[in-house]
Amino acid sequence: MPVLNPVRHTLSNGLRVVVSQDPTVPVAAICLWYRVGSCDEPRGRTGLAHLFEHLMFQGSTHVPAGGHTAAVEDAGGHTNAATGFERTAFHSVVPAGRLELILWLEADRMGGLLDALTAGSLATQRDVVLNERRERYDNVPYGTGWEQLVAMSFPAGHPFRALPAGSPEDLRAVTLDDCRAFFGRHYTPNRAILSVVGDVSPEAVIDLAERHFGHIPPSGARTALVAPLTRTVAPDAPTEPAEARRHVVESVPGPAFMAAYQLPAYGEPGHAAADLALTLLGGMSSRGLHDRLVRRDQLAHTARASLMPLRQAPSLGRLNVRAPAGTRLADVERAVDAEIERLAGAGVTEEALEGARAQIRRDWHDRLGHPAGRADELCAQEAYFGDAARCDRHLASVLDVGAEEVGAAAAGLLAPARRAVLTYEPARETARSPAGHGSPG
Repeated sequence: MPVLNPVRHTLSNGLRVVVSQDPTVPVAAICLWYRVGSCDEPRGRTGLAHLFEHLMFQGSTHVPAGGHTAAVEDAGGHTNAATGFERTAFHSVVPAGRLELILWLEADRMGGLLDALTAGSLATQRDVVLNERRERYDNVPYGTGWEQLVAMSFPAGHPFRALPAGSPEDLRAVTLDDCRAFFGRHYTPNRAILSVVGDVSPEAVIDLAERHFGHIPPSGARTALVAPLTRTVAPDAPTEPAEARRHVVESVPGPAFMAAYQLPAYGEPGHAAADLALTLLGGMSSRGLHDRLVRRDQLAHTARASLMPLRQAPSLGRLNVRAPAGTRLADVERAVDAEIERLAGAGVTEEALEGARAQIRRDWHDRLGHPAGRADELCAQEAYFGDAARCDRHLASVLDVGAEEVGAAAAGLLAPARRAVLTYEPARETARSPAGHGSPG
């Protein structure tokens, strides 16, 4: 795994630039990370950050709608974007000689997106986002499960209570004035981090960043906004979910047991141990939910566990168990709790823990094995901790956690009091009589 050894520089307008030179990679991977996500949306406007991810491709001062993507592809590259709770990131990978084109394109929409924003582009992209929501959440079995669990985990009004997908009602209510205000507040150089990875010179990248971004003014509260993200809830604070349990009867293939556990924020004490505990639970080995529920007890088709890391709020541990029709949910829940109790007891052996470490190591190497993954991770570490070089230390901080700490995390952090539970039960088909087809009179 290459040592990233990033060079960091901050422009006078607050834009942070991070460069990791790698002459063995004949491309430039660019990530422009805005510190804005669904947690920054005004009340009653959920989904606005994700909507803006789409609007950012609808033209700017010198680029027509669709022109950004077309220019990247014409240069032999590709581009993409993603919105989360705490960030919106735009990624491009191009031949190293076309780096300046990407920086010009990104600067044009940072400084001039509002020049091209119209009621028509807003209406078109709103329809696209609403259709995405229908395809990914509303019209698929169990599709709103995670959305419900997140809302159950945090109290009303909490900034992390709504998924980036947003609600249809809020999305339909978004106005052009909402968009202009949101853009002016968040899509500014002092709310952004630019990282470049590949066969590039740090000095040249910094010069190009100054040339293309240096004239864009920052937003008002500059000093507060450039500080690293910090948690809003202490990792050891009481974490009673807003709603502990919900049961849903829907047209789904079979029963399901889902849970979300409130865990320490990313980078805080206990987070790495919780990550390893969930990796042990969610693995396919002889230690975990799959072995217990799918292989041995045959109570489920699938049994998974994962971690959603958050920096400004408690992270969420996720359990998702889907069972065949006719399975008793009480049996599933008892088996889940028994497996967690086993892990919290003597279940974290050094042999089992080494398997979990190997999986985390493999996932990290996969992420940083591609220049785009490195560029994204450099932005993340810079945004969360003000230290892009933390990329070179992150893996060791997780792998150094011992079996005793992981067992303690399973006992204290995966306890029933820290979770919200959502269960699904298939709706029974109601027998229908053939109305209107009686015997002839």
